[in-house]
Amino acid sequence: MPVTDHIRNKLSQVPHKPGVYLHKDRFGTVIYVGKARDLRRRVSQYFHPSRRMGWDLKFNALVDAIHDFDWHTVRNEAESLLLEGRLIKDFQPKFNIDFRDDKQFLLLKVNLNDPIPRFTLTRLRKEDGALYFGPFAHSGSIRRALTLMRRRFHLRGCRPLTPTELDYKHCLYGNLKHCTAPCIGNVSRAQYLAQVRAGIEFLEGQTGELRAELEAEMKKAAGALEFELAARLRDALEDLRRTTEKTEKFERIPYKLPVAINPEADLRELGRALGLSGPPERIEGFDISNISGTFMVASMVSFWHGRPDRAGYRRFRMKTVTAQDDFACMAETVRRRYTRLKRELADVAGASTASISATSADPEAMPAPWVPRRPESPSLPDLILVDGGRGQLNAACAELSRLGLGHLTVIGLAKENEEIHRPAQPEPLRLGLDHPALKLLQRVRDESHRFANTYSSTLRLKKISESILDEFSGIGDRRKADLLKRFGSVHRLRIASVEEIATVPGFGGKIAAELKAFLLAREQNTSLGSGSGLGPQPH
Repeated sequence: MPVTDHIRNKLSQVPHKPGVYLHKDRFGTVIYVGKARDLRRRVSQYFHPSRRMGWDLKFNALVDAIHDFDWHTVRNEAESLLLEGRLIKDFQPKFNIDFRDDKQFLLLKVNLNDPIPRFTLTRLRKEDGALYFGPFAHSGSIRRALTLMRRRFHLRGCRPLTPTELDYKHCLYGNLKHCTAPCIGNVSRAQYLAQVRAGIEFLEGQTGELRAELEAEMKKAAGALEFELAARLRDALEDLRRTTEKTEKFERIPYKLPVAINPEADLRELGRALGLSGPPERIEGFDISNISGTFMVASMVSFWHGRPDRAGYRRFRMKTVTAQDDFACMAETVRRRYTRLKRELADVAGASTASISATSADPEAMPAPWVPRRPESPSLPDLILVDGGRGQLNAACAELSRLGLGHLTVIGLAKENEEIHRPAQPEPLRLGLDHPALKLLQRVRDESHRFANTYSSTLRLKKISESILDEFSGIGDRRKADLLKRFGSVHRLRIASVEEIATVPGFGGKIAAELKAFLLAREQNTSLGSGSGLGPQPH
């Protein structure tokens, strides 16, 4: 694949830092996720023609499919491994093999409310009142560090939730004096909890004293030419470093949209690009969907702190627009949405304002996964995005002005050149295609488009079901849906054989033959002019 100017320019911007990179095809789909200690060096290797002869067929196919790429820097190699695994699970790239299952990285768990608390490894984080540490990128390191911690602080490693004296008789940890055996009363629960809290402090990074001891022992062993012991102590120090190394927790992306690792950062960039007083907490996006004037529907999606808030999604079927007119459809949708929202705001009498102020915080000072609790009361959006250019934007602004909401910030995003139209600005705003603010707007626009198309498809399927099959009394809604799912349309069902119809669940040879005879009889009795009435009809 020849290196385009776009790829060449992006390569010059990739830093020499650890991180992950995401290759995308011409449709913007993530096809491969990888990690690297040096992003610039690793990503550049994909575009070296001199190395192409040494690549296998799969690698050549990957390189040929690359149309664009993104990257995200992290602090260390462990973070890059955690982020790589998370993104592969989210996007399921077709050229990745590892991490595509539902297996999670290891966590370390301890519940101080247990009768005799114990440290255990788990892969799922639950709301059970326990303390969780991790995830840990290196499973071997955390297992060995856990063994070291148990011996250091004399903690139990047995499985029973509440061990008994009988369990202790067969307990290797107690016999080797690795555990203080609180199960038989050797120490009180308060004394044992002090040992557990020391282990918690150890996991939180307070390991300076132990590191110094291990380093001194390692140097002593090396000086005595006991190199095997020195090597084990060196490995223990490395396990300790990996286990207590601070790593960022990356949140799950439960939707197949363009990549956003830190939506808060994108929001800040969007606020700066639009000249807003701050990052827009709530964004509402609108899109219109119709096919030749039929099934005219609209969608509204809500994003809270840069993430989809699916509880706030709304869909509309046009009531006043009878012809294909996107501007009129946008006006009706905005009018209906904010007329109802004004009524809801009046009902709660300002409760939403108090709810929002209770969740205010400084996102600059918070880690990336932090998201304020969504207000339970309705609230006006900080930004309204309409899919389209100047015409759709003007239609939305006119309706908002009539409702007394002209102070709300409204923009339009034209898909052809990704231009941002603003009411008071004659020229559109053109951000770079890699600008994080534009990528956030694209996520909102694409999600509203998907939601509108899904509603339109649902209506079309419903119309298809309201077909000639309703006149055949031998089947109900369930079997009618199975027929349409199997054959796709009444036309294909009509040309299918009795044997093919009989393969549909719930159909036998007799009813399949009756249905076939019914369809043939209707075809013979229907004139050529009305024969197309077997398919879906427009409203």
